[in-house]
Amino acid sequence: MGRTITKEEISILEIEEFRGRVVVVDTIEKAEKAVKYLSSFSKLGFDTETRPSYRKGCVFGVALIQLSTDDTCFLFRLSIIGFPDCLIRLLSNLGIQKIGLSLRDDFLSMSRRKKFVPQGFLDLQTIVSQHDIKDISLQKVYALLFEKKISKSQRLTNWESDMLTEAQQKYAALDAWACLKVYEKLIEEKNNVIT
Repeated sequence: MGRTITKEEISILEIEEFRGRVVVVDTIEKAEKAVKYLSSFSKLGFDTETRPSYRKGCVFGVALIQLSTDDTCFLFRLSIIGFPDCLIRLLSNLGIQKIGLSLRDDFLSMSRRKKFVPQGFLDLQTIVSQHDIKDISLQKVYALLFEKKISKSQRLTNWESDMLTEAQQKYAALDAWACLKVYEKLIEEKNNVIT
């Protein structure tokens, strides 16, 4: 049947929080420094945020790209700095694994800003089913693995606003970091089965 969890079961769980450092990248200079730092890691959590559209036919490009290590998440504000070449090089680097969930939508959003070929990505959707997990939303997978809830209260906020609120920053960082944590947990589970 597969591991599954209901919304009701999730609602009573303790809320997860990203307790690491959040770095807002809103200049090209900061982007170059962030990419240099991130390039020293072999695996990164990845996510994007796009301003929601409430009008038919109105679609926005990605406003924010989040890349996270175990303790630091960088929020690249594409709506302010554009899509810097250094970031595209990182997102095209086969040597650095970027781990996300439902990447097709992220790739589509990014392509509205700039055409390039994302490489070195791992979509968690391709591996959760191998671990007998039926649900594929990040909130449900995270709840199953860690027995904690990821709040979605900031999802439909304006990601292109001049300043990101602290709540937006924490939400965005948590999503990218959680992808990395889920991947690490699944690998740990797999290794425990083998040994």
